[in-house]
Amino acid sequence: MQFDLQGHRGCRGLLPENTWPAMEKALDLGVTTLELDVVISGDLQVVVSHEPWMSHELATHPNGQPVTEAEERSINLFRMTYQQIQTYDVGMRDHPRFPYQQKLPAQKPLLSDVFDRVTNYMKTHSRPLPYFNIETKCLPPGDGIYHPEPGQFVDLLMEVIRSKKMEKRVVIQSFDFRTLKYLHQKHPSINTSVLVDEGERRNMDAIVSLLGFIPSVYSPHYSLVDDDLIRECHQKKMRIIPWTVNNKNDMERFKRMGVDGLITDYPDLYRDL
Repeated sequence: MQFDLQGHRGCRGLLPENTWPAMEKALDLGVTTLELDVVISGDLQVVVSHEPWMSHELATHPNGQPVTEAEERSINLFRMTYQQIQTYDVGMRDHPRFPYQQKLPAQKPLLSDVFDRVTNYMKTHSRPLPYFNIETKCLPPGDGIYHPEPGQFVDLLMEVIRSKKMEKRVVIQSFDFRTLKYLHQKHPSINTSVLVDEGERRNMDAIVSLLGFIPSVYSPHYSLVDDDLIRECHQKKMRIIPWTVNNKNDMERFKRMGVDGLITDYPDLYRDL
């Protein structure tokens, strides 16, 4: 299969994360998959956002004042309509960890709008559609506070995916095994990816056993990747796609080792290899 270059949150090293400009730039840089995150708004819309609140690193109030760290979690997207969410800018702040990120006015888009814009953009440029690696941003402590329970979350997400006929172009990823288990039970034809954090101490077999099925993709933090893990994933017929690889030497090394793709904030670096 083709090596899968995934633009993390579009290309957050270059443009504001999870916004249309970041997605457009990533497509122009040749990614095969757009990696993005989704949350649920108070009016049950599927919104592209990493946090289920307005992050102090990204967001500006409608009155032009920056969102502070002390208040960010009180600006809860699960308690806001999408119309209210759109009044916040998420593209004009200087990002403390991405100094080369271009600033421009931007709002959090709906997943349905991202699907539409990508489809139209690629059709206009006579290029094939990318894939979409969509992370469900939910964990047990947030149930009913920052997001619905996993079943409703997945059902709302799948409603958008099916309405846009994207079933064969999506992978659903999560750190929340409940999401993946529900998806596998209710929508077994949808590809899944298990996310593994850098602090995860269980081995790959233990994680797959806990999940209860073999996902399409095993997606660990890049620090966990070695030859043994790659071999074990391939023996189980899983693709291995590490995150978030932002160094050109690491990109070259991982590709040489035999990973099936990588997730990066800087798809331009891969293009330069």
